[in-house]
Amino acid sequence: MENVFIYDHPLIQHKISLMRDKRTTTKEFRELVSEVSMLMAYEVTRELPLKEIEIETPVAIARTKVLAGKKMALVPILRAGLGMVDGMLNLMPMAKVGHIGLYRDPVTLEPVEYYCKLPEDASDRDLVVLDPMLATGGSASAAVRFLKEKGIQNIKFMCLIAAPEGVRRLHNDHPDVPIFCAALDERLNDHAYIVPGLGDAGDRLFGTK
Repeated sequence: MENVFIYDHPLIQHKISLMRDKRTTTKEFRELVSEVSMLMAYEVTRELPLKEIEIETPVAIARTKVLAGKKMALVPILRAGLGMVDGMLNLMPMAKVGHIGLYRDPVTLEPVEYYCKLPEDASDRDLVVLDPMLATGGSASAAVRFLKEKGIQNIKFMCLIAAPEGVRRLHNDHPDVPIFCAALDERLNDHAYIVPGLGDAGDRLFGTK
């Protein structure tokens, strides 16, 4: 499928395997999420523009390249997306961080935005929406839609584990949004959990279950 990038790096695949293990502790799981997010940041930032500058080394003048000032923002979907922020910031300390919270209306079953706090200049930045799991794709699609309604166009979505159903939903609703995932799993079960997946990422991150 176009605009979908699935990581095959050995380090990422190794760490994802450790995350899947039900014996992995909350502390270990949290560290792994951060580490994998940091590794994934390399590909997400591959297209950042560069400019050439002159730097004086201890030996000579070097013509070399630095980032051209392209501004980025990270937007985790509450609450599980929070676990991915620190790893990304390790590589992009200059990025700003917004937050978006969604809940499902019990009557309409549609996602409802209950919290959204973004940098004032969010529309001038490249945004990376973060959520460890892309299951049905409903929350991810809604988050992207809410951001677009606020005038934001340059959006990428990054997750750790994706189900084919979620990838199709997000791609069909927002074909302009690239999807980056560390693993594409088999399917969703009857409870909308990813199979084989890794369980509830939020519970495993924060030790709430």
